[in-house]
Amino acid sequence: MSNVYVYEHLNINGTYIKVDTQESTYTVSQLSYHNTPSSLTRAQSILTRLRNESQLHRLDSNSLGLLAVAAAKSGHTLYASSVVKSMLRSGYLPHVKAWSAVVSRLASDDDSSGPIEAIRLFHAVTRRLRKLPELDMAAESRPDTVAFNAALNACANLGNGKMFLQVFDEMPQFGVVPDSLSYNIVMKLCVGNDRKDLLVFVLERILQLNIPLCMTTLHSLVAAYVDFNDLETAEKIVQAMREKRRDLCRIMRESNSYYSVENYYDDVDPVFHKLLPNLMMDKSGNDANGNDPPLLPKAYTPNTRIYTTLMKGYMKAGRVSDTVRMLEAMRCQDDSASHPDHVSYTTVVSALVKAGFMDRARQVLAEMTRIGVPANRITYNILLKGYCRQLQMDKARELLKDMTEDIGIQPDVVSYNILIDGCILVDDSAGALSFFNEMRVRGIAPTKISYTTLMKAFALSGQPKLAQRVFDEMMNDPRVRVDLIAWNMLVEGYSRLGLVEEAKKVIQKMKENGFHPDVSTYGSLANGIALARKPGEALILWNEVKERCEVGKEGGKSDSSSVVPPPLKPDEGLLDTLADICVRAAFFRKALEIAACMEENGIPPNKTKYTRIYVEMHSRMFTSKHASKARQDRRVERKRAAEAFKFWLGLPNSYYGSEWRLEPLDGYDTTSF
Repeated sequence: MSNVYVYEHLNINGTYIKVDTQESTYTVSQLSYHNTPSSLTRAQSILTRLRNESQLHRLDSNSLGLLAVAAAKSGHTLYASSVVKSMLRSGYLPHVKAWSAVVSRLASDDDSSGPIEAIRLFHAVTRRLRKLPELDMAAESRPDTVAFNAALNACANLGNGKMFLQVFDEMPQFGVVPDSLSYNIVMKLCVGNDRKDLLVFVLERILQLNIPLCMTTLHSLVAAYVDFNDLETAEKIVQAMREKRRDLCRIMRESNSYYSVENYYDDVDPVFHKLLPNLMMDKSGNDANGNDPPLLPKAYTPNTRIYTTLMKGYMKAGRVSDTVRMLEAMRCQDDSASHPDHVSYTTVVSALVKAGFMDRARQVLAEMTRIGVPANRITYNILLKGYCRQLQMDKARELLKDMTEDIGIQPDVVSYNILIDGCILVDDSAGALSFFNEMRVRGIAPTKISYTTLMKAFALSGQPKLAQRVFDEMMNDPRVRVDLIAWNMLVEGYSRLGLVEEAKKVIQKMKENGFHPDVSTYGSLANGIALARKPGEALILWNEVKERCEVGKEGGKSDSSSVVPPPLKPDEGLLDTLADICVRAAFFRKALEIAACMEENGIPPNKTKYTRIYVEMHSRMFTSKHASKARQDRRVERKRAAEAFKFWLGLPNSYYGSEWRLEPLDGYDTTSF
């Protein structure tokens, strides 16, 4: 007789109940369905304990799939992905609606790790399906158009055309046909690959395949031109739609007139040749068969979403008056489908906030309330950011109070991240910590940005130990993944106080955890070395930086997950700090090496500053007439390096009027300088 495992859990109402594993399926499903922070935490605890007891098989596919979807909707995308992968390892095949929802959420993450994980999860499911003797055995798990579009969206967000084509080519294998949304995502891929000229061919491909055209496609076109900052073409498309014209393809082709049509086909990435087989033009700008650009099947009138997208283009371009005028024009439209909504008003608020017109932005907010277009959390977050940027934290706090108590809109993690960052701007680390704790009291889970922003507050205020405590908590939080930004913030905290050894220990741990220092890491450490006045450490750091630069010259390939560190492209701040240290310490040969590296990377060295340092600190070097002969001989090579440095600066030196080369004299070793 099998053992019955009994666990004690908190139920939905907060009381303890006894739940045996035979009831776990119902309990997990019930908690996931409620989808509150507390219920989701309890469902996760049941899953963890069953997994630890090797009793995961007592949960069915539906309950696990429901938990994955609930976790994804709550923003715990990595946990949701782990649940789906755990199901696959246990022999479960999740329903396509469950695993595709997780892929979709991951694909939309701002961090590139999200889309990468989305593609991995997509391929994990499809590989598992291919192992079945017949795909019909798992009909409910087979990817549909929605699932494929989610994976394609992840590829487009990464700008990875080859991966996009690979997923696109898999669609027929599962009996899936691309729809208009699939080609909308192709437009996004064009934007990511800086190919504005290919947008017209995407639209023509949709028309060629007789795929039903929808307003979303036309919105995607306008949005793409806005992303390219080509507001002129976006305006022409919107105006043509207002005039009920169907020749949008001709308008878009005319916008490509500056491209060389003769080399048009050869200049396109092979990925787009396969995605858009209609990509062939003759010298007249028509297709290879001499046909005119196709017409839309019918006329389409721009709706609120399209107008608002054009407004966002005006906002990005700083055209505040045009943004406001567009809102007025939308109000006067006869068609109610073109009237402004809360997104339109929020766009105007954002434009005014961006321009620093906070009073006018608040007037628009008041108008929204008056006409019955309720503002949402995004509107208030934009206003919060505006007050924080203007260092008006008192008004930000008042707005937060109005938002929660008067309007009834609860702040989210974005709201608190904005407020924490605002406290940093006014050097209020205590206020940042207060908002962080308030956020957790409200049951809002901190994100990666929350942790790193709070670390920044402590680092900039000279409290690296507190930044270390936040970092340690972040490491122990399974909902977030520590990234290079967090490591760098910790290095910055120690370096700002000149605690070089502590900063170096962090960098060593960073490397042990698979992260390679970048320019920001080295820059912080260099500043710490300068503050601590440890020029010897600068030489060690320069040697590491130089080795990383050589990787790029050798053309070696590497990535953040490989053992060999990737190539490094140093910036002006890092090299200038290292050169400054070396000049002050009279390491002139190293200073010249760094100056040469600056010039190779197109960075003009600050000779004026280095000249001032040399004159103030080293102008009387090697002038003593009382030094012993042996001591004078030991200084010969250092003197040569100093003379070479003076020559580079343009100061009077022993090389003027003669040809010189920076190479060792007979009998002297230069490797130690």
